[in-house]
Amino acid sequence: MGSKIRLGIVYGGKSSEHEVSLRTALSVMNAINKDKYDILPIYVQMDGSWVKGKVTDQQLHSVDSLRLTNGTASASATNSELVTHAAVPTMNFGQELDVIFPVIHGPNGEDGTIQGLLELANIPYVGAGVMASAVGMDKWMMKNIFAQANLPQVKYVGLLRSQWEREAEAVYALIETQLGYPCFVKPANMGSSVGISKAKNRQELAAALELAAKFDRRLVVEQFVKARELEIGVLGNEQLLTSVVGEVIAAKEFYDYEAKYKGAGTELQIPANIPAEVSERIAELAKRAYAAIDGSGLSRIDFFWDEANNQVYINEVNTMPGFTPHSMYPMLFQAAGISYSELIDRLVKLAMERHEEKQRNIVAAENFE
Repeated sequence: MGSKIRLGIVYGGKSSEHEVSLRTALSVMNAINKDKYDILPIYVQMDGSWVKGKVTDQQLHSVDSLRLTNGTASASATNSELVTHAAVPTMNFGQELDVIFPVIHGPNGEDGTIQGLLELANIPYVGAGVMASAVGMDKWMMKNIFAQANLPQVKYVGLLRSQWEREAEAVYALIETQLGYPCFVKPANMGSSVGISKAKNRQELAAALELAAKFDRRLVVEQFVKARELEIGVLGNEQLLTSVVGEVIAAKEFYDYEAKYKGAGTELQIPANIPAEVSERIAELAKRAYAAIDGSGLSRIDFFWDEANNQVYINEVNTMPGFTPHSMYPMLFQAAGISYSELIDRLVKLAMERHEEKQRNIVAAENFE
């Protein structure tokens, strides 16, 4: 490794969270200490094509500056090079880079797919590994693992899109019997609250299932609880650090995509105005959940707190949470005394440490004794 760390930032991706990823990448590139890092932008276009290139400091003013294009660069990017679909698995990442920071949110990025590619390339990367990423993306599988780990969560029903299409009446009856109304309907594999609806009756349930089924073949329906939405950050591989607890106070009925990324009157309270005992309980449950999925690097873990009954329920783990300076995860650690740029430094260091630890594993048969 040279005097500077060669950091690749992979962003964009084939998902509805493409634009969210661009915002994250722009924030990370602007915050990075250029005396410490050399940056290589790697843009995954909506069609799945990969473009690696270069943007100057003067161009890092909007997400459009990161939309690298094939061959001759766009008006805002220079020296771009298209990497064909077939060539992606054989890209010589290791020769060009020391570590990669994948900031693709949602399917085809946060779900273990890119992580698997980087494992094959044998290069360190920031964030969770293949298994934790896949589990963290699939809410149904995640809930099954939480149940196995005896983590408290609201009642839920998992079902397949084909099951609902074949026997809708039976599905409605099952949900009404097991959960009742109101309930939340979600695509299992989607982030940023895309495709989520609250259903208060059978008619709304049918519409909610139809919407969720547009995004995934696996669906999750959750029982509604009157509760406050609390979130905490986890940082680390095996030795874990938790942030302060923050609260999402949504102006709408729930914290949906509009509320997350378009304001919509949502308030973030950091730290949350809750008893110390509740904060401590959430931190302990967060570490247990992180360990249950074998998390690494970072995660934001979301909880419900039923204040009337003093009951905490885990909602979900986000293995690649929003990561702009105004996103919840960095703000939670900012309140804990870790700045945005320092957070990036720590994540890069954790990525390298995890990669070094994995190199201890025997992979060649002739090495068995």
